[in-house]
Amino acid sequence: MPKTGLKTVYLTFDDGPVPEATPWVLDLLKQHNIKATFFCIGDNIEKHTDTFNQIVQDGHTIGNHTYNHLNGWNTDYLTYMANFKKCETAIQSRHGSTVKMFRPPYGKIKITQAKEVRRLGYKIIMWDVLSADFDRTITPQQCLKNVTDNVADGSIIIFHDSIKAIDNLRYALPQAIAYLKERGYNFGVLT
Repeated sequence: MPKTGLKTVYLTFDDGPVPEATPWVLDLLKQHNIKATFFCIGDNIEKHTDTFNQIVQDGHTIGNHTYNHLNGWNTDYLTYMANFKKCETAIQSRHGSTVKMFRPPYGKIKITQAKEVRRLGYKIIMWDVLSADFDRTITPQQCLKNVTDNVADGSIIIFHDSIKAIDNLRYALPQAIAYLKERGYNFGVLT
């Protein structure tokens, strides 16, 4: 966690972009003048280029989340790295530059994969506050509680701009932002 002493938190979003969720997230962030980091799936970038472009135009940072949301523990080295590089190409061809942040889907990555990702100049960005918005067995209220009960200075908070998460996200994200602002938190951007 990048502690700042200024009560700073970092909002991150995984699994987009998708038109059913990402534009809503972008509108909410714009209303609150918050910049965030979006860890994008390459396949979604290619399917929803306009939505991806809006993330970039709104000034948010972009990270690689593999092309097909692969679980590193269950994927051989060559397949995983090819999928990682395919996402990098999707981002680069639309963003104009190589992004140097990576979040492994599910937080699962083998040591050999991580070494290669770092050798390529990427920072591997994990999290310390999991909203669990993707979990359809929890209530939207529990999703919010997962954030409010665990946040601290320097926390990297993970939400998902995905169809699976949208119901919990629509409830928890606005309330989490209000909660954090009321308690004097600033919103930083990962780079």
